[in-house]
Amino acid sequence: MQHIRTTNAANRLDRLPITKFHKRTVLAVAFAYFFEFADINTFAITAPVVREQWGADVDQVAYVTSLSFVGMFIGAVVAGGLADRLGRKRTLTLTTLWFTVWSFACVFAWDIWSLGVFRVLTSAGLSAMTVVAVVCISELFPSAKRGKFQAYAIVVGICGTPVTNLIASAVVPMSDWSWRLVYLWGSLGALFLFFVRRLEESPQWLESRGRHEEAEAGLARIEALAAAEHGPLPEPQQPKPKGPSVKPGLGMLKDKKFLYPTILLSVLWITQTIGFFGYSSWAPTLLAAEGVSVEDSIFYVALTTVGAPLGSFLAAMVTDRFERKWCLVVFGLVIAASGLLYGLTFTPVLIVVFGFLVNLFERGYTALAYAYAPELYGTEGRSLGTSIAYGLGRLSNAVGPLMIAGVYNGIGYQAVFMVIAGTWTLGALVLAVFGPATRRRRLAAEAAEAAGTGPKAVTSTP
Repeated sequence: MQHIRTTNAANRLDRLPITKFHKRTVLAVAFAYFFEFADINTFAITAPVVREQWGADVDQVAYVTSLSFVGMFIGAVVAGGLADRLGRKRTLTLTTLWFTVWSFACVFAWDIWSLGVFRVLTSAGLSAMTVVAVVCISELFPSAKRGKFQAYAIVVGICGTPVTNLIASAVVPMSDWSWRLVYLWGSLGALFLFFVRRLEESPQWLESRGRHEEAEAGLARIEALAAAEHGPLPEPQQPKPKGPSVKPGLGMLKDKKFLYPTILLSVLWITQTIGFFGYSSWAPTLLAAEGVSVEDSIFYVALTTVGAPLGSFLAAMVTDRFERKWCLVVFGLVIAASGLLYGLTFTPVLIVVFGFLVNLFERGYTALAYAYAPELYGTEGRSLGTSIAYGLGRLSNAVGPLMIAGVYNGIGYQAVFMVIAGTWTLGALVLAVFGPATRRRRLAAEAAEAAGTGPKAVTSTP
């Protein structure tokens, strides 16, 4: 029987303490997130200069923005399939090279359309890299601690946005061509290859592909590092018998165990994307349109973004202590209420307070979702399922801005924030009713680790 032969990768990884191997891995993932967050606003930063130099109109800028999110969808789905077929580490390398090459190509764009094509291809690579990085954390970290370290990676990664804004504010005014340096900065993501070389391939993926010798070798290296740092390791739990495996690929959509979480997570990411970008992209514009000066609106929004890294820290504190599903529900409802109150007030202090809460809990929500999503799949479909749902979320923002603009023009300012609040509420309710709980397995892994820390602990024998 095929299921008898196993390296027991998941249980062997679950009982490990955090080591230099894990810290090196989370640093690599944080670097990946850094350049994703850095690149999200790159085009928006340079668009005013590009419009002036090339005579582009607002509609052309809007098309480039929307098509970039289409590129993110395509990149995420393609990378998910590749990671299930070629491996996590190799796909990280390929997607990093892809996004770096096209980010560098943006430096040499000659008109709005060439820049648009390069941006779409860059966005595809960034989204692809992010999806695989999320899966890597899920498969290489102990289940009892992966959520916390996923959040720590985002704390570092989210700094990419303000750092890029500061760099852009310094270099864009230098000359007529210096805006191109912003894209050159984005191409420095190639340094991620330095981290990739030191990463281990996921033993769980190797095991799922029947490559047991390679999985065993990787596990032995990871365990040797853990034993050298922390002493003898506890025995892992015994693997549970598995049913027949499903062949990786889009054919898995016929399997209810794959399709159900994919639909659920698609709702999660679509509501998150429309809710977050609907708020962050439109808040300063709508405030200015309602009579708040442009300088004040930008200043208010800048103050609210202080909550973003704090939100990732908050997620790190709660993600492994409580059921992630219910954390996501609570965070989503708080965002809905805060965003609605933000739209109902024009008092400067309250604008900053409610905007701060939106940023705080939204970044926490994202960190929680990054940890929760891969847990709903088996190894065979984890990358593809996570990528389809995440990609659909990004794709939704191709039409999200048009929807928000239509609501504002047709109904009014406050209606925009009612729609955004409704979007977050819908996502929270769907999770509350249909979202599977994942904490039981994490608690079992934590108990097994605690039981093995006494004098009976022994180094695992492969």
